[in-house]
Amino acid sequence: MHNKILMAGLCAAAFALPLAWTSTASAAAGPGLQLPFPCGETWAGSSKSSAHTAGNEIDFNGSAGDGNGDLGRTVVAAADGTVVMSEYRTTDGFGNVIKIRHSDGTVTLYAHLNARSVAKGATVRQGQKIGTVGKSSAKYKMLAHLHYEQRTASGAIVPATFNGVRFGYPNQKVTSKNCGGSGNGTPPPDGGGGSGNPYTATQVCGAGFKEIDSAPLGSQGRVALLYSTSSGQNCVVTLRKNASGKAAMRAYLEVKGKARATGDGSFQYYAGPVKAKALRTCVKWGGAIGSAAYDSPFEHCD
Repeated sequence: MHNKILMAGLCAAAFALPLAWTSTASAAAGPGLQLPFPCGETWAGSSKSSAHTAGNEIDFNGSAGDGNGDLGRTVVAAADGTVVMSEYRTTDGFGNVIKIRHSDGTVTLYAHLNARSVAKGATVRQGQKIGTVGKSSAKYKMLAHLHYEQRTASGAIVPATFNGVRFGYPNQKVTSKNCGGSGNGTPPPDGGGGSGNPYTATQVCGAGFKEIDSAPLGSQGRVALLYSTSSGQNCVVTLRKNASGKAAMRAYLEVKGKARATGDGSFQYYAGPVKAKALRTCVKWGGAIGSAAYDSPFEHCD
């Protein structure tokens, strides 16, 4: 929550002196939690808001004093988990908010989002895009920023840790090590999406999905179409073969008669998953890695 005079830009002004990345681990480290922003990005965090009653909540801005310059920037999952909340809230002032429950029962919360990319019940992977930075709130006016919390299974807001290191309260600049992985900050063994990529299309889309079509994207990877008979959903994911660094990637799915859904950005391992219900309905699907692209006709209609 934020009071009516809170401005994320004022929080950002307190970031003039970044603290060093220390080696003090927290007892509430959770399942290898990482910064909720893409690999290599540096963000400034502050817990000084008067609305942060627990003292452990963090407001993140990417550029100190940059006003709404962070609006629309990518927010990713801090670790593998299940989305237990994805909604627009009015009573607490969170606006667009997502909560993810992780393997040990701990929860991470991401609030004031401009957009939400995952629904309640979805399984997400560490580093997967879940939304974008915003300033949504039905109660308060603010500049764009991410309000972030780490909570215990019982709901208590605890000091945040990133890559096993406790955040340097009240202010610290942190560089993201959220570079893809199995939820512990370390990529699992190779053998998934291709050479250098630990993920498969099924892992990304989740349990119940089976691959029904795919297309190569030059020598860089491929885009795959999957379907779940239990949910009637299609899922599209683009996978890189040689996943060193990051590359511009896209995955999209268009159900005939409906608007196209797209997941794009700069990613290391995959773009997507993009899901939509298409029971006995034609779909158009495709993706891209750099300049290599594939676009299907409307197909898979039964």
